[in-house]
Amino acid sequence: MSIKDLRDGDHCFGQFLVADSRKCVSGKGKNYLSITLQDSTGTIDAKKWDVFPEDEETIVRGSIVEVQGEVLLYQKSLQMKVLSCAKVAADNIDWSRFLLSSPVSEKELEAKLNAYIDSIGNKKLRELVKKVISNSEGKYLSWPGAVRNHHDFVSGLLYHSITMTDVAAKVCSVYKSLNRDVVIAGTLIHDIGKTVELSSPQACQFTLEGKLLGHVSIGFALVYDAAHEVGMHDFDNLPEKEKTPDSPLYKDKELALIMEHIMLSHHGKAEFGSPVLPVTRESLIVSMIDDMDAKMMILDKAYSTIANGETTARLFNMDDRYFYKPTYASDSHAPSGTSLEEEKEDLAK
Repeated sequence: MSIKDLRDGDHCFGQFLVADSRKCVSGKGKNYLSITLQDSTGTIDAKKWDVFPEDEETIVRGSIVEVQGEVLLYQKSLQMKVLSCAKVAADNIDWSRFLLSSPVSEKELEAKLNAYIDSIGNKKLRELVKKVISNSEGKYLSWPGAVRNHHDFVSGLLYHSITMTDVAAKVCSVYKSLNRDVVIAGTLIHDIGKTVELSSPQACQFTLEGKLLGHVSIGFALVYDAAHEVGMHDFDNLPEKEKTPDSPLYKDKELALIMEHIMLSHHGKAEFGSPVLPVTRESLIVSMIDDMDAKMMILDKAYSTIANGETTARLFNMDDRYFYKPTYASDSHAPSGTSLEEEKEDLAK
């Protein structure tokens, strides 16, 4: 039985990925395991109340386990009470059954990525985006966008970036004062630091670099290095008397700094993890679109677990609010996105 099909009162027997497992102590001083189980259709909170030493060896993050349990409703969310659990041998695992994936195929997302890169008119900026992505050694295409909460699935980083760029292209068609090249480049690579911050698409967790540095500062370093590789900081190598705004290299240097600023400011506020606040129109737009897309994905996930006319559980990452799903809400949760061709058609109208 898949996780998306589980209902209150179900008796469940199936195989799941242990996405997370923590040893906790109850109010009565008794040990229990707090577990997140996952398959390709979703995740469910689970508890193993009677814990034996072999359970701690079996229920380990990243392992596949065969579970017998009971499903119940707890604080408006489904929870599984694990009755028994056994580890599945590694040679019998089809990982596609256990990993969450993007609602849009990686092939389709990659095609849109290449089209957006080709649409960047500034040659140096186009080179920078290509260099940043190629330096990720393929991780940009397959990495998740988070450990949990939003875009926490295979190719989640790419899906988040492309969805943001779809929105950015529309915004730039309305607000003509924006530099489209900078905004498109910013939405494409703003989260590149997550390719270092996060461990892998499989039972994703934070790396040591992620814990100590975070993806904002890591992303800045990756873009800074790539900008040097493509010659955008060559202005710094000029003799002092030639370092003037009239130099042909000055604009490349300025553009590199603007992109580095986007990397540092895209969380919008210091309390959200940005060491500097957005101080250009383009950096402000990138941070606003990033925040909006993350929130929409969080709500899409929450809405997918309830029926029309119901409210979600309180969402900690949405100011601890619950949200109401109107009766007119669509049952489809996959954003349609916008192609470059559709954008051109809209501009021609």
